[in-house]
Amino acid sequence: MIGLKSIARTALVLSATGALFGCGSSSQDELASGSLPRQETLYLSGQQNDAPGTFNPLAESWMTTWPVSGRFNLMYEPLLTYNSLTGEIESLLGSLVSKNNDSIVVDLNPAAKWSDGEKVTSRDVKFIYTMGSINTSEQISAIHVDTVKSEPAGEVERVAFLINKKQRNNPLSVMDLLQAIRIVPAHVFEPLIEKLGSKDEVKKLPMDQNPVVSGPYALRSADPNKIILERRDDYWGNAALHNGQLPAPKYIVHPIYKNNEHNTIAMRSGNLDASQSYIPRINRKAGAGVHTWLNEPPYFLPGAMPMLIINTMKEPLNDKRFRRALATAIDYMALRKFAVSDYTDQIKPGLIMPTNLEGKYISDEDLAKYGVKLTITDEKERVETVKQMLSEAGYKSVWNDDGTLDHMENAKGEKIPTMYITSPNGWIDWEAMVTIAVEGMRKAGIDIREGFVDGGSYWPAMGLGNFDLIMHKPVADVTPSLPWSRFNEIMASRDWQPLGSWAGVNIGRYNQPGTEGFRPEVDKLLSAIPLMKNADSIATAYRELNKIFMEDQPSIPLVYLPEQFYEFSDRVWTNWPTEKNPYAPAQLPWVASGTKTLWNLKLAK
Repeated sequence: MIGLKSIARTALVLSATGALFGCGSSSQDELASGSLPRQETLYLSGQQNDAPGTFNPLAESWMTTWPVSGRFNLMYEPLLTYNSLTGEIESLLGSLVSKNNDSIVVDLNPAAKWSDGEKVTSRDVKFIYTMGSINTSEQISAIHVDTVKSEPAGEVERVAFLINKKQRNNPLSVMDLLQAIRIVPAHVFEPLIEKLGSKDEVKKLPMDQNPVVSGPYALRSADPNKIILERRDDYWGNAALHNGQLPAPKYIVHPIYKNNEHNTIAMRSGNLDASQSYIPRINRKAGAGVHTWLNEPPYFLPGAMPMLIINTMKEPLNDKRFRRALATAIDYMALRKFAVSDYTDQIKPGLIMPTNLEGKYISDEDLAKYGVKLTITDEKERVETVKQMLSEAGYKSVWNDDGTLDHMENAKGEKIPTMYITSPNGWIDWEAMVTIAVEGMRKAGIDIREGFVDGGSYWPAMGLGNFDLIMHKPVADVTPSLPWSRFNEIMASRDWQPLGSWAGVNIGRYNQPGTEGFRPEVDKLLSAIPLMKNADSIATAYRELNKIFMEDQPSIPLVYLPEQFYEFSDRVWTNWPTEKNPYAPAQLPWVASGTKTLWNLKLAK
């Protein structure tokens, strides 16, 4: 299972793009007048915010540098890609042949080659899945390889990923792995392991000089100001996947900005072509040629759900009535307008996003029956509603003579300590969300404050449960397992950990096994859904999970934001994917199915 450290790294990168983070800077003049021809160079930003580290694909994910970190396809490629717009699995190094509850079968593309001319083979696949830097033993018990005949006449290596039924039979997790794990050349790394004595020693190599890759670009250079990739004109996929066409940009540059203001200036001036950074008020940049997927609010396609995770082990947060009052107290209209620049639709109760891929599992009847009221725009009405909820649950708010909140008391008359919302300091969009949430809660009589901390305190607090409420963005990537993986991360108790022990999922310690009120149906549903084939049965199961979530409110979703912010400038390059031109998802041309954008870009006239 992908651990919290990897999830944390992903969340850090996605959220920090909105913050004033980073080391080093590249001035706009340097980018505009650099040695690379502007008409051959694509400038992308928003992923690398500090000086480059290692380019070794076996290194831990938090150490690696773009484009080796994360799910980037530019140098190392996965077997398959996932189209977050259509929900389709698309071919890359391999093609999906079949998937069931016993195995998932992939045929390797016989044209796939490494940059040194060697073929991509099942040896490479087996290496990364069994000898690489990841642990897949819980999902995949074995890899079986056959050679089969193909049409036109030829031979193809067929790889079957046998699902480990002794652990947790979960085809959804395996599908996530097949589009997330980048294949590496075994013929390079196996001799290195033998020579240096261990995989750990090989991980220490920077791999920044002529690495052997399968993707369309290779590393040209890297320094504290920028990373430069150069197109591989002999890339195997040009002929096999793109009708012999080359990617339009010869070079891809990721400048490393000192802060987000530099990023915004570069976009407006046309010195930056696309970014996944948080740029406030994107609609005001259209006159400078800066656009995104939609021309109207919410401007971006939703894909992630930042939320407040509640520590259900602490009083009064262990009371679902209190948790529901917390959720009701927030001014969601203010979140939408002021915290995220209108980049979200009105949020709905529950843990399912109203998107093309997930919306079919939402029952409006259930939302009205079980969900808290999230659409109260009148402040007085919202405050009175929350006060009534607290009173019915036995809680009392004590006010000072000047009308400010002093403290809260429980049903026994005992003073409740002030609660805090933990969030990373400097992440401006998250800071704004927390501030608005606290304001609404305090007006309704809930004694809570902001708790902004540095990253060194944030990540340990989240994993160990050292918080009251904490900002978190579960399942930051749109993958084949959604919405199952979001429910699993918030509600699963199969790996339940006590406070002080590291939790990779269910960091709020919801639904403790063996306690009064434990709901075994949650884990039963989470175990059953990945094995279901009938669409109606799947919808019924998700409806039940969502109902339980709304009843118990173990977390508070705040807004719908994109999987990654997708902003582009058409001053140098045109034909970007948009709602009106949806040939690729709303992603920068470096991840998943969004990479196909590179073969479709055109120079502006």
